[in-house]
Amino acid sequence: MANMNVKKVKTTELELKDRLVAVRRVTKVTKGGRHFSFAAIVVVGDENGVVGFGLGKANEVTTAISKGIEDAKKNLVKVPLNKRTIPHEQSAKFGGANVFMKPAAPGTGVKAGGAMRAVFESVGIHDVLAKSKGSSNPHNLVKATVAALAEMRDAYTIAGLRGIHMNKVFNG
Repeated sequence: MANMNVKKVKTTELELKDRLVAVRRVTKVTKGGRHFSFAAIVVVGDENGVVGFGLGKANEVTTAISKGIEDAKKNLVKVPLNKRTIPHEQSAKFGGANVFMKPAAPGTGVKAGGAMRAVFESVGIHDVLAKSKGSSNPHNLVKATVAALAEMRDAYTIAGLRGIHMNKVFNG
């Protein structure tokens, strides 16, 4: 998320809903035997254009999930929506995960797999076509999806940057 247009959001007065994306059991082998801990990746959003993700690690699953939720609330971003879909096509890469998404007609639904679906539902996107290529690692998929959504710009932003009227954005 090296983009300067990323809008950070404060958690106050937001009603956030959390979605668990993945829980992994991590094993550390020591001289005394195996030590198990858990890593949970969680996505939170208000289903109205705000989303964030977090990673929580702990010796118990419930503690890991609650730590993930707290971490997710610390890095929320605002995503511009066009009614129930995204404003334009977008792709992003994080690690080995490549994601591509494009707007869909009303009634299409969320055509996306596991980790990407959780992010779209948390943002409040109801119609989108998405494809993930490369790694299916949920951590990298969530990060790539949030990075792609954070780079989205709506027509009002484009008009403001160019210093022109809204009609000129679409009619050239």
